[in-house]
Amino acid sequence: MPLVNVMVNGRAYTIACDEGEEEHLRQLADRVDAKAREVLSSVGQVGDARLLLMAAILIADEHHGGREDAADRDAGHVAQQAELEGRAEAAETRAVTALEQVASRLEQIAAGLAAA
Repeated sequence: MPLVNVMVNGRAYTIACDEGEEEHLRQLADRVDAKAREVLSSVGQVGDARLLLMAAILIADEHHGGREDAADRDAGHVAQQAELEGRAEAAETRAVTALEQVASRLEQIAAGLAAA
C-alpha cells in the first residue's frame, strides 16, 4: 500500500491508500485543508480536532445538499415523466376515437354503396 503525505492546516499527515489512488487522496486532502482554512478564518483557532471536525461537517453538509438537489431534480423528472405519459395516453385515446369514427363512416359508405 502506498503512503501519501498531505498537508491539512499546516500539519503533515501520512496516509495509506490503494495503489493508483494517491492523486485522488491528495485532492481530497486539499479540499479538507481548504475547508479547514475557511473554518479557521471564520471562527479562529479552536484546536485541531474541533477544526477538522467542523471542516468535515461542512463538507458533509455540502455533500448532503448535493444529494437533496439531485433528489429534487429526480422528483422533477418523475413528475415530468408522469405528465408526458398522461399526455401520451390522452393522445392515444383521441386517436382511437378518431379511428372508430372513420371506421363507422366507412361502414356507412360501404352500406350505401351496397344498397345502390
